[in-house]
Amino acid sequence: MKKLLIIGLVLGLSSGAFAQQEISYHGKKINEKGAIQATELATQMGSKEKMPAKVEGTVESVCKVKGCWMKVKTGDGQTMRVTFKDYGFFVPKDIVGKTVVVQGTAETSVTPVDELRHYAQDAGKSKEDIEKITEPEKALTFVADGVIVKK
Repeated sequence: MKKLLIIGLVLGLSSGAFAQQEISYHGKKINEKGAIQATELATQMGSKEKMPAKVEGTVESVCKVKGCWMKVKTGDGQTMRVTFKDYGFFVPKDIVGKTVVVQGTAETSVTPVDELRHYAQDAGKSKEDIEKITEPEKALTFVADGVIVKK
């Protein structure tokens, strides 16, 4: 009976350890409190060009080279590129489909063609797809100083 109790205790503790590994922190350690859904960010920004924010959303893609950016779904098939403050940290490259919380600055910006092509190359796009990029892109972007990756 004691052996069963000990085995149960060990299994319980080990499963708790695995549960804790489902969340990882990158950059500044932040918490989830007060995060808005990525689908609400554009509405919250209104006509502002820049705004501090904490946002929760689902990762659509990640830089395949070293995790130096990710795209988070914002709804209606749109995404928001998230980069990391001062290129100071990266996220794992295998987090597509996972939920993240990012804290930092949301902004409406124009990304030049050469930068868009660089991102496409990082994402593993074909040479033909990269050459199709001929116009700058105006979009909602985010510079994070902290990221939580959940399950």
